[in-house]
Amino acid sequence: MFEFKLPDLGEGIAEGEILKWYVEEGGPVVEDEPLVDVETDKAAVTIPSPRGGTIKALKGKVGDIVNVGDVVVVIDDGSADAVTEDAVAEKTFAEPDAPAPAAVPVAVAPAAQPGVRRPVPAAPATRRLARELKVDINLVTPSGPGGRVIPEDVHRFAGSSGAAAPASMTDHVPAKKVANDTAFAEFAAHASATIPFLEIEPLPDFSSDGPVEIEALRSIRRKVARKMVTSMTLVPHVVHMDEADVTDLDKFRIRERERRQGGSGAKLTLMAFVVKAITAGLKAAPAFNASLDPFREEIIYKQFYNIGFAADTGRGLVVPVVKGTNNKSIIQIADDIYEKATLAREGKLPPEDMRGGTFTITNVGPLGGTALLPTINYPEVAILGMGKVQEKPVVRDGEIVIRKMLPLTLAFDHRIADGADAARFVGELVRQLSDPNLLLLET
Repeated sequence: MFEFKLPDLGEGIAEGEILKWYVEEGGPVVEDEPLVDVETDKAAVTIPSPRGGTIKALKGKVGDIVNVGDVVVVIDDGSADAVTEDAVAEKTFAEPDAPAPAAVPVAVAPAAQPGVRRPVPAAPATRRLARELKVDINLVTPSGPGGRVIPEDVHRFAGSSGAAAPASMTDHVPAKKVANDTAFAEFAAHASATIPFLEIEPLPDFSSDGPVEIEALRSIRRKVARKMVTSMTLVPHVVHMDEADVTDLDKFRIRERERRQGGSGAKLTLMAFVVKAITAGLKAAPAFNASLDPFREEIIYKQFYNIGFAADTGRGLVVPVVKGTNNKSIIQIADDIYEKATLAREGKLPPEDMRGGTFTITNVGPLGGTALLPTINYPEVAILGMGKVQEKPVVRDGEIVIRKMLPLTLAFDHRIADGADAARFVGELVRQLSDPNLLLLET
């Protein structure tokens, strides 16, 4: 038998959610063929099978969270050093250096003793029943095959403990438990003592006012939450706003797009021109292409240009990175943007394509937003927000004319740059976008 554990997927990824199995218990598996789709806090990845043979056991179902190092599948590969199912489960749940997963429903575990908290294997339907009966499933003694908790166990425990009858859908087991009220109170008191006027209180019971639906904060959405809190806590944000007249640029873009219609390559979008203009601006203002190390009190100026762009995937926000934009043409940048955005929406963007960014652009224009105040993609020090291009009356040479105006918002780290630096940087960006000939000189 061969135990396949969830491998280290890099980038500090510690866990993943099972999205899809390509095999089934008792069925065949071919080496290097797709085994399972797992979504991490960065992207969904397809993991190939490391061995060929027969699937002896799947150690998780769709929707389960598994940790790096957990056994996810047992493959009968014909090897002589066979491992029994009990031994597999004992290793999975009893390794001192690896915490046992709470949601691996088919693994074998020793029977839980009443009053002792430990992760127990159970099917999602059984866990749902436990939530409805207000039963802590980790306290239930299992009697099902392989040490699983089955519905009868939950009912038996509920009857003996006087647990409540089935409750509303709002009763649930949190995705991440707070150890106890005392621990929360200590944390809140420490935070309040550290930051003046900060007062942290637990959330009220919203279900007392009406129906609610609860969803676990997982994968990409949880990563976004962590990144945003880190950025807004560590970085003093300042914003500078301006508008770029993109009338001539838009005419040029549309003309070139029509000329290239039916040819190879991706659609020529405004984003590609902005990426090129930003790259030119960063060469002249290296502070916005830097990172600040607050512990060493050093500014790291990056002499390479990797521009990220925020992509709405439906699963959460990810930031694909177009690398080496100083050495690419606008057409090449457009192709990269299209390819990476497509992979991101499909959940297939590899982690390396979200790594190494030096500056980020976020564009709400296609969704109809006129402006935004973006959050810096830490540890970068600046981000550009683009609004919706709109026709507006503006004054040119003493006359009112209609021009296409692009709202721009630069959020930057005030520790590495001042308002005057931002004004000059955005001013140069406006100048580049207002004259397509200047952009062509950069290509």
